[in-house]
Order: sequence, then structure tokens, then C-alpha cells
Amino acid sequence: MLRYTLMRLGIFAGCLVVVWGAVYSGIFPRGFGGSNPLWVLLLSLVLSAPISWVVLRKERDRASERIVGRVDRMKANLEASRSQEDGADDTARAQGQTS
Repeated sequence: MLRYTLMRLGIFAGCLVVVWGAVYSGIFPRGFGGSNPLWVLLLSLVLSAPISWVVLRKERDRASERIVGRVDRMKANLEASRSQEDGADDTARAQGQTS
């Protein structure tokens, strides 16, 4: 997941540089008054989101598979622990009834 996040930040940084260059060269409008930095950030976010969605699809799927595997292992461990506790509780109750 860290790799995906770093790749996403890299795409955003690349878009930020491109948008900043385009705004200051006059290709994109400069925004209103003092809103120029906010305009550049917002436009970079809007551009980087669909790019990340398409470019990082495989990495997102890999991260998802790893997370699903971890969750499945945790569920199995929890179920094993729960059945062990149930067995110990049943044994204790059986011994308490025979005494």
C-alpha cells in the first residue's frame, strides 16, 4: 500500500509541475486575484485523479489482493482462537458438573 501511495503522490507532483508551468506560461488561466496557488493545486488534483485511476490499476489490484489475504488470515486466526476458547470452556463446564 505504501508503494501505491508513493506512486500516487508522484503522479500528483508531476501534474503539479506541469500545471504550474502551464499557468505561468499562459496556457491555462491564472485564476482570480490571490487564488493562483489554490487554482494550481485544485487543477493538479483534478488532472492527477483520472491519470492515477488508469495508470495505477494493476498496483491497486495487487494491493487489494494483499489486503484481502491478510484479512482472510486474521479471520482464520480469530476463528481458531474462538474454537479453542469454546473447547476450553466446554471442558471446564463438564469438569464442574461431574464434581
